[in-house]
Amino acid sequence: MKKVLLDTHVFLWWIDNAKHALIGQKGRELISDPRNDVYVSAASTWEISIKKNIGALIAPDNIDAIVEDKGFSKLDISLYHGEQAGSLPVMNHPKTGKEHKDPFDRMLIAQAQSEGLSLMTKDSAFRAYAVRLINAEE
Repeated sequence: MKKVLLDTHVFLWWIDNAKHALIGQKGRELISDPRNDVYVSAASTWEISIKKNIGALIAPDNIDAIVEDKGFSKLDISLYHGEQAGSLPVMNHPKTGKEHKDPFDRMLIAQAQSEGLSLMTKDSAFRAYAVRLINAEE
């Protein structure tokens, strides 16, 4: 059994049939295996809501119901998660060399570290941190 936290884009790919294939075979198997615990963070719903509000993303309104319908577990943000995210070092993105400051990414990293989860993502910036990763495109 694996405990997997979905990065926001992976969650959105999973719920959008047109983008479902962007997740690699291994990732699709991990997400669909009922023996695995798959989590969606409150940080992802927050990020989705903000991006929808500014017109940068088209996504469904009923994320909470979708998470339940897909059988995923909801991961709340705790005070401890906030402390952990805030104390993560600012690392340089391995591809761009720019500082990686995305607060949503930092929260997902902190949650994965704190809760013993593997983080499924395609984002190479996560490699700079001590977190177990699953390449979403494999």
